[in-house]
Amino acid sequence: MTAQTLFGVSALAAARLLGLTVLAGVTTGVVALGYRWYFRDRVPTGLAVLAAVAAVALYLNTKSAVTQVLAGQSELFEMNAILFNSAAFALATAAGPVGQRIGDRVAVSAFAAAGAREVTGEVSQLVQAVGRVVAVTLPEDVSDIDEYEPVEASVKDAIAGKTLIFPRRLTVEELRERVVNRLKHDHDVGYVDVEVEADGTVTYLAVGRRLAGIGPTLGPGTAAVAVTADPPNSASAGDVVQVWTPGEEPERVATAELRATADDTVTLALDEADADRIAGGRYRLLTLPSTPSADREFATLLRAADETMAAIRVTPDGALDGARLRDIDATVVAVRPQDGPAEPIPSRDRRLTGNDWLYVIARPETLRRIESDAARTPTEPGGS
Repeated sequence: MTAQTLFGVSALAAARLLGLTVLAGVTTGVVALGYRWYFRDRVPTGLAVLAAVAAVALYLNTKSAVTQVLAGQSELFEMNAILFNSAAFALATAAGPVGQRIGDRVAVSAFAAAGAREVTGEVSQLVQAVGRVVAVTLPEDVSDIDEYEPVEASVKDAIAGKTLIFPRRLTVEELRERVVNRLKHDHDVGYVDVEVEADGTVTYLAVGRRLAGIGPTLGPGTAAVAVTADPPNSASAGDVVQVWTPGEEPERVATAELRATADDTVTLALDEADADRIAGGRYRLLTLPSTPSADREFATLLRAADETMAAIRVTPDGALDGARLRDIDATVVAVRPQDGPAEPIPSRDRRLTGNDWLYVIARPETLRRIESDAARTPTEPGGS
């Protein structure tokens, strides 16, 4: 053997092993880049290793076939060839995950620089520093907003860890609004509570689902039922109607609010006791003149808004104990003392006392901050 050896391995064989390792890594990197471009996701590790080993196997099989045809030799089962091939496959297996990470990182940064809306992965610092984008990586832990229906687990899994791409030179508030609007539009969530730092780091993320259906608009002690009836042509949702039995001697059985009609099926909202009695029957309806229900209008508007209502308890000797309502950066529609009825639309100069309940309308992030202040003692850090 003319080539020098080191620890029993010739320099030529070592160079070939190094070249095959580089081939395996480059192949995996190309596969990772193409997978990211087509599927918008990271290539699985198993597929990356398979691509690396396949590239090495293709080279070794081609070399063996050429040797057999040109030289009439077959070294496939020689001990040196077996050891060399085994080492090549082992190095290819090790190089696969390395090429996977490098290729995926290059692909994510390239797509971010090209103006992609979102990526799943980490954008390189170089792209963020010299490019026209800022990358906002969402946390792996996505919480639920207490005041809303929880979002499906599959939606939260799709959001967790995702990197959103936005233009540079946005203020913190503008960036926060962009994140909220992007999550609402792309993932069909109703509400988003997010905290974004000045450097674009997301420290807290919670989502909620917008309530649907008739249930959220029903007041306490009321229910909705479907009956068979023939409402007047001019009747519409929100009208107050009297429910009468058919026949020669009709009898009024209830007064209800018309919610929806479909042919001769009518949905009525009324007291629970009356609802149990008339559910599923056939009746005649008489529309009454009335003004729109204030509570129903309020529930409808609140359901469509970004704000919601929450009841917050003031901790005795807490940070809000003794504070005035004007100190709260939200709309307080009522206060219920520990001993006494609720006070609707209280004065902004009213002072709070321990165990007061506040009924507040605000966005989720504001409600969370007020709840934290209400439960926090003056010696604890925090506050708005």
